Amino acid sequence: MAISRRGFYKLVLGSAAGFAVMKHVSARQPEVLQKVPLHHGAGDKGETQGGFPPSGATCSVVDFDYQIKYQRAFEAVLWNIPAVAIYSFRRAAFDNLGMKDNDIIAYSHTATPRLEAITANSTTPYITAFTDLQHGPVVLEVPVAGAEGSLYGQIVDAWQFTIADVGPAGMDKGQGGKYLLTPPSYNEAIPQGYLHVASPNYRIAFAFRSVPATGKSLQDAYLYSKKLRMYYLSDAANPPTQRFVDPSNDVYPTLPFYDERHFEDMHAVASVEPVQEQDKVMMGMLMSLGIERGKPFAPDETTRKAMRQAAIDAWFYLQHWFDNFPREKLFWPDRHYASLLLADANQRFTFVYDDKIDLINRAAEYFWCTYMPKDLSPSPATQYLMAMADSQGQLLQAGVMYRLTVPAQMPVKQFWALTVYNRDTMSFIYNTLERTTLSSYDLDGMKKNADGSVTIYIGPQAPVGLENNWIPTSGKRPLPAMRLYGPTDAINNKSFKLADIERA
Repeated sequence: MAISRRGFYKLVLGSAAGFAVMKHVSARQPEVLQKVPLHHGAGDKGETQGGFPPSGATCSVVDFDYQIKYQRAFEAVLWNIPAVAIYSFRRAAFDNLGMKDNDIIAYSHTATPRLEAITANSTTPYITAFTDLQHGPVVLEVPVAGAEGSLYGQIVDAWQFTIADVGPAGMDKGQGGKYLLTPPSYNEAIPQGYLHVASPNYRIAFAFRSVPATGKSLQDAYLYSKKLRMYYLSDAANPPTQRFVDPSNDVYPTLPFYDERHFEDMHAVASVEPVQEQDKVMMGMLMSLGIERGKPFAPDETTRKAMRQAAIDAWFYLQHWFDNFPREKLFWPDRHYASLLLADANQRFTFVYDDKIDLINRAAEYFWCTYMPKDLSPSPATQYLMAMADSQGQLLQAGVMYRLTVPAQMPVKQFWALTVYNRDTMSFIYNTLERTTLSSYDLDGMKKNADGSVTIYIGPQAPVGLENNWIPTSGKRPLPAMRLYGPTDAINNKSFKLADIERA
């Protein structure tokens, strides 16, 4: 039976398969679905009650290829933030610093803005290294904590989930020892004398802080960090000379990219690491973006455009999330501080539950923090209180002068430090003084109030006569963070309250 083109359109639009057929009918009429509404609906004589949209409905999508790629790319950014954030550390170390697996980064002094990292500290030197368990188990030798110094930090897997805490609060309990890091499905006998850490992934990393012992200097802390050793178990009988790299004067750009390069890093992770059962659906969705195990990453123009916009929008979404920070997550109900360590309901940082993965809260936590402990203790070794707004509840702004008065007696056993980050990047702010922090170590140089407290100013220009009490913001939107090392019970039970940041 012959049928006209118009009659054919009418026929297919009256069927549940019409949508799929119309997509391929004519390249000369790409918007026909947007212009031709559906006229049938539930209850029409001879029609099913479901199986098609409501009467009068039209399709809102012009380019389904772009739309599906954009949607999947946006969700993939939120899903993959922990892994991409830690991979960025590795990529930058290898590409910018000339590192290799089992080399150790040891800062000879505290970090400056040249360490472009998420909410890093600048009061104790950092130590970082990377390894690849595809080449076999790795030994990490950790020194004893004591009069020469101590370490605080974590070993994390490729998803940045902590697989071992190290130091006095870690597996070695400050006694030092040899950690043995083994790859997925490793089933050989573990030699005696090792602290065994089984990794679910191949490429792992660690970051430690070298904390000076009482009476010791930062130089002492640096020398203490060089007692670390890292090598493959196959070399245990004759370990190679340990290579240390000091990037103190180099730019170490570890921040994730929020454009199409984000997906290059995502592909680099997905190409190596085992896929967990919980991630198989997302891995299937990534095939739409050309991210597939065993295949090169070569996105076409549409895919690259969708990925770029999705990464940009994900960044804006997470900024929006923090600008509308949930009040129930504030550290004190009547203040505007939030703990940097926003653990899940199990007091861990995986956000994996029996029935779900909380992608948004996980993305938010790893957007502004790296290297979380395995479990959040009721009395953590460090606490970080981030100023989400000023005393009036207003978001902090670029170009405005703020102040915080720090009491003479702070509830810490070690020290306190006020660090100011760029709210846009969650990293240090570049400035001519290279000053990112003022701490209890700096009190002798600061002007104190009559009661022994000290007022610190945060803004674009130093108040006259108070230059030593000033942290520059260089026109950036500030994110002040009060870091408490060795917080006392007064912090943990919240009987102590820090005053809010005020406009000066």
